[in-house]
Amino acid sequence: MKLAKRLNKLGTETAFAVSAQASAWAAQGHKVYPFHLGDINIPTPANIVEATKRALHDGKTGYCPAEGILPLREILAEDVGKRRGAVYGPENVSIQPGGKPVIGKFIAAVMNPGDEVLYPNPGYPIYESQIEFQGGVAVPYSYSETDDGFAIDMERLKASITDRTRILIYNNYQNPISAESKYREMEELANLALEHDLWVLSDDAYFEIRYGGDPRSIVSFAGMRERTVILYTFSKKFAMTGWRLGAAIGPEEIIKVINKLNTNVESCSNHFIQWAMIEALTGDQSGPKEILKILKERRDVAVDGLNAIAGINIALPNSTFYLFPNVTAIMKRKGFDDVSRLQKEALHETGVSFCTRIHFGRPIPGETEYFIRLAYSGIDVEDIREGLSKLKEYFES
Repeated sequence: MKLAKRLNKLGTETAFAVSAQASAWAAQGHKVYPFHLGDINIPTPANIVEATKRALHDGKTGYCPAEGILPLREILAEDVGKRRGAVYGPENVSIQPGGKPVIGKFIAAVMNPGDEVLYPNPGYPIYESQIEFQGGVAVPYSYSETDDGFAIDMERLKASITDRTRILIYNNYQNPISAESKYREMEELANLALEHDLWVLSDDAYFEIRYGGDPRSIVSFAGMRERTVILYTFSKKFAMTGWRLGAAIGPEEIIKVINKLNTNVESCSNHFIQWAMIEALTGDQSGPKEILKILKERRDVAVDGLNAIAGINIALPNSTFYLFPNVTAIMKRKGFDDVSRLQKEALHETGVSFCTRIHFGRPIPGETEYFIRLAYSGIDVEDIREGLSKLKEYFES
């Protein structure tokens, strides 16, 4: 029996492979410092948990509409629109079993085989996977390291646009590099989308994981609301990674298509959790504030710990919970030319588990520098200090 040939084009989230390595090392009795996976070891706020219990007791356990329950879609439309300077109604919202399904459904709705899709690289690996699995051509755009973080290589992006380009995937407040667009960069992206008549997927997973100032969305620019689908997830803001609820928010014509895909794929998203999310959005907001406070403390400790290592100089990011230090000098000191070797040896020598640049899209030809990614969302402050102290000793040896 043979499997479908298209499966050869289906990628995966390779950070989970690093997680398996870390688990195997821990199973042998070693302490592991888990910087590898963007999970959150902070409890979901209590008011959300209690609202979920009430929904269960109230019998919200059967099917619900494929697009999601109306009260949640109304509240989410208002909340998302208010925070992004756009007007949405419930007809613009499709509830999903997490944020990730939005990627594949959006691509299925607007991309034909052979269409080209611009996507960030390094970036979330599921972009590349879904584009190619569904018969598209994945065209990467990259970033340049600056004194205050990373900026999109706009000239490379512009040069990559052809008459076959159909979609721009944009992840501001970016995983894995924490890149945050300045106003001019976002404006330029919006102008390119308008000029070339591109659909835009705005991955807003970390839109509200921000430690100062107000976030900005590309839908706030004239003409962008009509061509942009927002990927929304409850996972980060409310520390609900395992609850699996999110939404696609965008023009009604494409939301109708996504709702039809919902019916075909999963019938509907989890019913009782949707009722709890009304409490998440309208109830006590002290939980999300405490989550941000904890993450900010971890960020500060982790940045200080990394910058104490000879050969590393990382800017303080204002969003997400990832750090993406350049380790080219470390690689040279160690005599390595494969960053996977550094990752595996560091785990065995120090217990510190992290991902590398190669876990976030195929490296672009011509790359000469090496990077690793550390997530501080699933590790407490004292273990951050202890782990990075061990990493410093290993990196400097």
